[in-house]
Amino acid sequence: MKKTTLLTVLILAGVVLGVLVGHFLLRSPGASAAEIAQDTAVWKTIGEFVLMRPLKLIALPLIVTSVTLGIATVGDSRRLGLLGGATVAYYLATMVLASTLGVLLAATIRPGAGIPDDVRRSALEAGQAHLQSVSGVVTPEGGVGGAWMTILQQLIPDNALRAAVNLEFLSVITICIVTGLGLIAIGSKAKPFIDAVEALHEALMAIVRVILWAMPVGVFCLVAWSVGTMGLGNLAGALAKYVLVVMLGLSFHMLVTLPGALALFGRVNPYRFLWRMRPALPMAFGTASSVATLPVTIETARDHGGCSRRASGLVLPLGATVNMDGTALYQGVAVIFMFQAFGYDLHFAQYLTIVLTATLAAVGAAGIPAGGLVTTIIIISAVNSTIAANNPDIDPLPLAAAIGLIFPVDRALDMVRTMVNVSGDAVGARILTRLAPDGPTDDPVRERALA
Repeated sequence: MKKTTLLTVLILAGVVLGVLVGHFLLRSPGASAAEIAQDTAVWKTIGEFVLMRPLKLIALPLIVTSVTLGIATVGDSRRLGLLGGATVAYYLATMVLASTLGVLLAATIRPGAGIPDDVRRSALEAGQAHLQSVSGVVTPEGGVGGAWMTILQQLIPDNALRAAVNLEFLSVITICIVTGLGLIAIGSKAKPFIDAVEALHEALMAIVRVILWAMPVGVFCLVAWSVGTMGLGNLAGALAKYVLVVMLGLSFHMLVTLPGALALFGRVNPYRFLWRMRPALPMAFGTASSVATLPVTIETARDHGGCSRRASGLVLPLGATVNMDGTALYQGVAVIFMFQAFGYDLHFAQYLTIVLTATLAAVGAAGIPAGGLVTTIIIISAVNSTIAANNPDIDPLPLAAAIGLIFPVDRALDMVRTMVNVSGDAVGARILTRLAPDGPTDDPVRERALA
């Protein structure tokens, strides 16, 4: 059995065992949420020490070397501009498609219709606590503009050391892009430095390959903690229809939309490519973090998925912070579900607002603490504004109750949408490899291997 196949089997076994242990052993009948959280905390701690902490430790230097090499080795400024423009276009196009799909499914299936009154009442208290957790981060009044102001501040950093210490990845990427452009400008004088960065990058990739073998244990612990904390019963209760709609949308985007784009623009077998990315996808599911998964995504995409170092060096680190296909789709379904649950009838103008705001807010919330919750608040506020403009007598959707309504299943759906986010990043890197192959003979080799 190949090492990659063995690792995949072990990771999947960790996921399955984590679900079973979390559901049957970690949930005590009659225990309060606080008691369950205390009992399961040790599993989260083990998972973080075994897997999350090593990956987060290596993520920053890996981003620095990947982006710097990706820019510095392109060589042709015209090709670099084309690669950057195509990357942004891909991100926006796939997020708009994902958000539109989520809105269409939620508007057609109507998962929020018929939610019992007691479920809505119980959601209020939980929602208030979660709203307090993001107070002062981004206010609803700031809307998309406030979120984008945050991203602009990170795109134009004023202190490189602070950006690195605070793990402001967008700022770090900006600094690396500027450094790469500077290396291009000085020509052959940059070769010793580029060689040193390349050697460091290869050393980091060797470390990642060792960390990969800790994934089964780490994923097992994190999944057990997640299931033990939230409970599978929440997925089969009043929110079951909502969960099914989100899962349907995420599955369609990952298995139809993204493969279609890869087949059309990448000219490779999309399902074989996704199969080759199999070590990264369970990792994304277990950690629910695109950034924590990034070292594994880069290693898998480059060594097994046929992505060039140049394309993956730019597309994957940037995608891990701003390309959120799964999140945009999820937000579209979640917001419509909330309005339906509280008896609101939305129309085309509100649906269009959700599509545009979900796309822009998903990008704008990059690097914001509790970014998923912040974007949800922003979208709800935008829809409330359009409703108030047309019908001033209608009360706005109560934020606390709406947020509390979806929170019991948010962790489970976060794990799945992170897997979709990572898939979108990887597909983008494979498509854009055609614009930035590592060498004149590399791309045909990849085409034959993945056809």
